[in-house]
Amino acid sequence: MINGERGGRLYRVAFAAASRMDAERAHGLGMAAIRLAAGVPGGAARVRRICVVDEPALRVRALGCDFPNPLGLAAGFDKNALAVDGLAALGFGFVEVGTVTAVPQPGNRRPRLHRLVADRAIVNRMGFNNDGAEAVAGRLSRLLDNPLRPVVGVNIGKSRVVPVEHAVVDYVASARRVAPFADYLVVNVSSPNTPGLRDLQSVEGLRPLLIAVRSASDLAAGRHVPLLVKIAPDLADADILAVADLGLELGLDGIVATNTTTDRSRLLTPTTSVSAVGPGGLSGEPLRERSIEVLRLLRGRVRDALVLVSVGGIGSAQEAACRLQAGATLIQAYTGFVYGGPLWPRRVTAGLLQQAPSLERAHR
Repeated sequence: MINGERGGRLYRVAFAAASRMDAERAHGLGMAAIRLAAGVPGGAARVRRICVVDEPALRVRALGCDFPNPLGLAAGFDKNALAVDGLAALGFGFVEVGTVTAVPQPGNRRPRLHRLVADRAIVNRMGFNNDGAEAVAGRLSRLLDNPLRPVVGVNIGKSRVVPVEHAVVDYVASARRVAPFADYLVVNVSSPNTPGLRDLQSVEGLRPLLIAVRSASDLAAGRHVPLLVKIAPDLADADILAVADLGLELGLDGIVATNTTTDRSRLLTPTTSVSAVGPGGLSGEPLRERSIEVLRLLRGRVRDALVLVSVGGIGSAQEAACRLQAGATLIQAYTGFVYGGPLWPRRVTAGLLQQAPSLERAHR
């Protein structure tokens, strides 16, 4: 496709320029371009004609929703639900917005987003910067009548000003506000950038949290809102299995695996450069091995009882297919999209279409 080829060349030029720019500023410019392309009359439809691979073989039925394809955009890219329709037009089968907190917050001090280009990785310590559940719910409500609206998940987290001992009340406040406009909710207890948050991954912390969020979200929406929990790759295998068992016990709808990591042991980037970047969650290709390990561990435990959303290190159609063959129901990406550009979702979904027969056999 000529337009696609030209777009790919333009993106490579733009990425080279953006790589010399502050990463968060470059992200903001990219988001603005996506919003602009979808915001002009007929813009989203034109982008869809170029980018969307619409084939029955790619469709997935999960979480009570019909997904046009299994590739979603992970939380963290569109924190405030500002570009959902534009991102769907680029070919994502679903978009997960957030992380959203009950209290609006600015996040951590800049700079807080860094690229490790040699590793095709990103380090972030954003700190759940977002406009708050009230504002995000308002934006999502305006999407309900949009015929091009994709499946939308909302990822919720703890407000920084709220002590961990009051986390349940805080999560419930977010859930009540956004649940009526979400196709599914994800409880994020695995970001390394909010003090004390990962302590909630213990079964003792998770059980009352998930019970309360499920009750509040279903009541607020007047229907069952599928509920998932997002876990870290840094958990020990025994703790991952404990979360899986809790999910089965509570009748959870699924698990998102995995979030970013604090591990820096598999990087090609020189240690001095990594140290200069500072702390934060690492995403991208260095997560690939551990992410698929966690996926296989979970699928072996839960069998077909839970939806598993695999995320972490998916940079190509081959890797996407590998996750589906290993037991993922759905897959998500963030860093792969950043490095791959606006035509990356099309390349991945087109690649998956070529492998559709083998994927179907793997899930029988």
